[in-house]
Amino acid sequence: MSTPMGRPNPAMDVTRRPVLASYDDYTAAQKAVDTLSDKGFPVQNVAIVGVDVRIVESVMGRLSWGRAAMSSGLSGAWFGLLIGLFVGLFSSTTDSLMPLVGLGLLYGAAFGIVLGLVTHAISGGKRDFVSRQQLQAARYDVLCERAVIGEARTILGLGGTWPPEPPEVVATTPTPPPAPETAEQPAGAVPRPGDGGDVPPPTT
Repeated sequence: MSTPMGRPNPAMDVTRRPVLASYDDYTAAQKAVDTLSDKGFPVQNVAIVGVDVRIVESVMGRLSWGRAAMSSGLSGAWFGLLIGLFVGLFSSTTDSLMPLVGLGLLYGAAFGIVLGLVTHAISGGKRDFVSRQQLQAARYDVLCERAVIGEARTILGLGGTWPPEPPEVVATTPTPPPAPETAEQPAGAVPRPGDGGDVPPPTT
């Protein structure tokens, strides 16, 4: 569903939805939403958000002239096959179906090979490899509206309370610091300087 420019789509506003559960892969997140749907939960209040999304490009091999021609030729053959089948279904006679399909397949493959060779020549060797791109995320968060997140947590076995109760904090009485230790003087000892006073030694 598209919205006018400048107006955010309320269904895509996920910034105000708390996290219901987090999963390491998309399949597990999809399974959680499917479980909610099977239980009759209004899944329009749920969104799956990929966190720390990155593009991973896997290099499949070197792109040679033959590989460029074969890849484009196969794509052109499929396109020509569909065109020939479409034209043959609307023809006046059924006998022309197979010839039209064959011609579409042949011309499509030929056009694809020429297009692949021309494209490879125009690139000038700047991208001489075949690769496949895919999106990967560090984790997938399932978000849910606050009004129904308790019901969703109950269905998924996460506990129905929201927000989760904080752990109990046990109040402790601070212990006073220990008193400084004092050195005991033995009986009959003469105090020395620094041991409680400067007392001069006895004179004879």
